[in-house]
Amino acid sequence: MNDLHVSWDDYHRLIERLGLQIHDSGWQFDAVICLARGGLRVGDVLSRLFGKPLGVMTTSSYRANAGTAQGALTIGEQLSAAEDVTHGRVLLADDLVDTGVTLQRVLPEMRRRHPGITELRTAVLWVKACSVLRPDYHVEYLPTNPWIHQPFEIYESMGVETLRRRVSGAAGEKVR
Repeated sequence: MNDLHVSWDDYHRLIERLGLQIHDSGWQFDAVICLARGGLRVGDVLSRLFGKPLGVMTTSSYRANAGTAQGALTIGEQLSAAEDVTHGRVLLADDLVDTGVTLQRVLPEMRRRHPGITELRTAVLWVKACSVLRPDYHVEYLPTNPWIHQPFEIYESMGVETLRRRVSGAAGEKVR
């Protein structure tokens, strides 16, 4: 099987390596916008590391079969942020570039919706060889296009009752 299994520790180290790569490039930016859901953790950490405001744009395409089947891409109408993140130089963060379709559609949409953005660069943890687009920053290039099992994907099909049993078993007591 051509799968890549990633632990929480590995995942966090990849985000840290991405942060160092961006820093070492010398590029200065004013805000981070992450693509939710996959880019939430990446964007959050980069926002904290660089002390920049964070915005969240929701996109969705991997919802079927417990998040393993790509469907039609939906781009949320609103950008959520506590501060204005739509001016100047913006870093757009996501977890990976798989086919590249998400970034290929989101980048022009961001520029159309937010003309105050003067420069828009992209940062991801992984880029697959099959992608039609290359991000500005990435940590790992995956020439064999593996399916990536990220540490949070267990929640895709868990459900609350399974969670209750899991937490109850871990705590040795019944959770109410």
